[in-house]
Amino acid sequence: MNAIPAAASDEHGAPQRGGAVRAVFHGVATAMFTLAGLLVVTFGLSRLSPVDPTLQMLGDHASNSAYAEMRRTLGLDAPWPVQFERYVGRLVHGDWGISSSTGERVSDDLRRVFPATLELATLAMALCTLVGLPLAVLAAWRPRGVLDAGVRIVSLAGNSVPIYWLGLLALYLFYAHWRWLAGPGRLDDAFEYTIDLHTGSVLLDTWRSRIPGAFANALSHLLLPVLLLGAYALGNVTRLTRAALLAESAKEYVTLARAKGASDLRVLLGHVLPNAAGIIVTVLALAYANLLEGAVLIETVFAWPGLGRYLTTALFAADTPAILGGTLAIGLCFVLLNAVTDLVVRLLDPRTR
Repeated sequence: MNAIPAAASDEHGAPQRGGAVRAVFHGVATAMFTLAGLLVVTFGLSRLSPVDPTLQMLGDHASNSAYAEMRRTLGLDAPWPVQFERYVGRLVHGDWGISSSTGERVSDDLRRVFPATLELATLAMALCTLVGLPLAVLAAWRPRGVLDAGVRIVSLAGNSVPIYWLGLLALYLFYAHWRWLAGPGRLDDAFEYTIDLHTGSVLLDTWRSRIPGAFANALSHLLLPVLLLGAYALGNVTRLTRAALLAESAKEYVTLARAKGASDLRVLLGHVLPNAAGIIVTVLALAYANLLEGAVLIETVFAWPGLGRYLTTALFAADTPAILGGTLAIGLCFVLLNAVTDLVVRLLDPRTR
């Protein structure tokens, strides 16, 4: 009598486990194919670049023999498939090339500048999430009302005003004119050369240093760029989350719940929001990825020593290894975020499994 339910459970359990394995395999395969495409694109950019790395290292007045010898040393005389194989092999072993701007390994430069961008983008994303999601819920609670109109105006303003203009205006008002906040950089000169940024996070390292005033100074430097980046991401997050909640609210189960006497707020928080969680997670992940690669203007205006400013300097100096290394780092962030987002969505929404 007990064997029949066990067999039925195995019959229904096997496809579920098989579906989970296929989903994991599909996610890993997609990430690998995306990474392979990214490697092909970065390699093609390095070979199609108008900047000759040989002349960049030797100068314009190098002899023909020295030019040919340097091309052999750099491996540029080999066929493109061989060059691509060597390129991937060097990347796997951590050799991302030497930056002509800094004279350091690109991998070391990226380890130095990426934590600054990561800290800035993470704090801006936290601010955007804490403010944007409640605004979207309020707008979906009373659609086409005064509150909804106000939220839409705020979201449109966040995407319409140029962020570099806001950055310059904020620096002029809050730093140069009123002296309320600190200016460009991560720390004032009094702390810049006395605090070792061991972890790469200026807030964490100044807190651990126990130097009086260091943490407050780091927070003052962070406030303006975090607020501006958070406001920039707030528009998209609020607008897309509101649209997802309204689309979910139009479904039949919501009408049934309201017909049973449930209030609009209870239906929104108890039914609509959990069912739209997968879309909201995707929106937040895309916003975070955009903050990681889109902080170039803010980092330039505020002299923030992150990946965006590093890439800007490399572009002006025609530093091909640094440009390709930064591009590859941003692409890897996108691949990892997509993979993690897909996994989280599958955990939150049973309909995707």
